[in-house]
Amino acid sequence: MAFDLPVVRPDDGVRKYVKRTNQPVVAVQLALEGAGFTYEKWGGTQQCKAGDWIVNNGGDVYTVDRETFERTYQAIGNGTYVKTAPVWARQADEAGRIETKEGSTGYKAGDYVVSNDPEGKDSYAISAEKFAAMYEEAG
Repeated sequence: MAFDLPVVRPDDGVRKYVKRTNQPVVAVQLALEGAGFTYEKWGGTQQCKAGDWIVNNGGDVYTVDRETFERTYQAIGNGTYVKTAPVWARQADEAGRIETKEGSTGYKAGDYVVSNDPEGKDSYAISAEKFAAMYEEAG
């Protein structure tokens, strides 16, 4: 069972967060022609399209949609980036699955369902432990 993040309202548990400044990623754009590729991660099949980015986030390697990456990350060095855009997130009350731009992600109760968009259109899930290490509530 998946749920979508609704438009942010103060009473729905969705809060605005920013990525901690000490959390850069290493990323390379797949600037190649072709159909891309599929891979298994987060309990589902993910699809990487030509132009998407391959990201190494502290040893966790995955792909990010081209438009999302370019809108939410900023270069800080050759191949290193920081996420500068805020996210909106809430803790899941129960296990489920959420559709992402790359495929889908399963999550457990207590994990965070996160969106790069305040209306929940660009979402993913992350464990509570990783979320706490990577994000802080926006001031």
